[in-house]
Amino acid sequence: MIRILLAEDDEAMRAYLSRALENAGYSVVAVDRGTAALPLLEEEDFDLLLSDIVMPEMDGIELAQRCSEVSPRTRVMFITGFAAVALRASREAPQSRVLSKPFHLKDLVLEVEQMFGELAFAAL
Repeated sequence: MIRILLAEDDEAMRAYLSRALENAGYSVVAVDRGTAALPLLEEEDFDLLLSDIVMPEMDGIELAQRCSEVSPRTRVMFITGFAAVALRASREAPQSRVLSKPFHLKDLVLEVEQMFGELAFAAL
């Protein structure tokens, strides 16, 4: 089963995304900030880091850069509501994908499936 580490500071969005990904058949560990995600990346294996870009303490771009050091096989996808931030993410973490808010949950699941070349687990 694909394991996803979700870093999202908005509690409602974190719960919403976690539930959608779990319903699609993924294992999700969700945290509220990058500084909480980093130790998990060091201790556990994750297939995907799904991170908001704008977060307190450590933004998603810094988290992705640190992730590449401590867990280089973990893929990265950003979610953001800010176009300028999305451009920065594309420049500073070129191997990642960026999904701009607002997006439909089906779009998120499809992006994850495409990253791993999988068929849909469940319809949303």
